[in-house]
Amino acid sequence: MNIDPDNPVVRLCVKGMQAEGEGRLEEARDLFMRAWAARRDDFEACVAAHFVARHQDNLEDLLRWNLEAFDRAEAVGDERVRGFYPSLYLNLGWSYEVLGDRTEAGKYYALATTRMDDLPAGPYRDVVEKGITEGRKRMGESEERGVI
Repeated sequence: MNIDPDNPVVRLCVKGMQAEGEGRLEEARDLFMRAWAARRDDFEACVAAHFVARHQDNLEDLLRWNLEAFDRAEAVGDERVRGFYPSLYLNLGWSYEVLGDRTEAGKYYALATTRMDDLPAGPYRDVVEKGITEGRKRMGESEERGVI
């Protein structure tokens, strides 16, 4: 993924992640919402919505924001969002799982698996891959079965 660190939306999201990592959750939520308000196109909206989803108070809003991030990635439709898909699918799988829809959850965890080649090796890929693996295990799926 080639993300411009000078992009104002990206900068707000980076600050939000820093605040989140330091336990300043309200500040993080505010920074992510500011990123959403500052979006200028579908790419920036995808990035912002991806982080806004992390700070929702109810499960329906979690799904809504994860769907928003996915829909915006689909609207971009080019290589800039290619590396987002494993995480977007993972987050949709989790959203459906916590809402009790195991069929949709399993579908999105499996789709996430199919997109892992879009992520370079490294700590971020490791985190996403672990999330997918654990989600698929909870759904009773295995890596070998592929897309359901």
